[in-house]
Amino acid sequence: MTSASLSAVTNDLITSYGNTAGNVINAYRAGGERVARLVDARWDRAFAESRSQLASDVRKNAKAAHDFVASYYQKGLLLTSNGAEAVVNKFVELVGQGVSQVAANASRFEAQTGVTALSQIAQAALPAAEVVSKFASQIEAKSGQLVSKIADAPAKRPAPAFRKARARKAA
Repeated sequence: MTSASLSAVTNDLITSYGNTAGNVINAYRAGGERVARLVDARWDRAFAESRSQLASDVRKNAKAAHDFVASYYQKGLLLTSNGAEAVVNKFVELVGQGVSQVAANASRFEAQTGVTALSQIAQAALPAAEVVSKFASQIEAKSGQLVSKIADAPAKRPAPAFRKARARKAA
């Protein structure tokens, strides 16, 4: 029955969408980690510059507060991204099972009734499903490249406006 082919293409499409969603989640995670590194670097610079002007207990409290906020940020980032990944994976699994079950039920229905309308509809829908599946595969590949760029690219920090103004004044 052609619906088996349609269900295979549909399952491939669903898997591709799931992989794309996973890539978006990984991009979110990588971007969040880059932001954390940027904030930590900025904090370290500012703390080093003002360290001599702070009392020891203030330095200790500031460092503890930074570490506390940074750890909660990391935990939140991991919790949200891991949770989103789990939801997407479960959704893809359940929808894939549903498509397979619908295809099996359609085959049984046709075998019992002798009506082949479902096979004809599946055969007519198959070319469109294949085109959409190819398009989704391209999106999946591009989203994977985006994740690589986000994860590998060094964080670029624009110069603050006051630093630019100071440089203009000095020139």
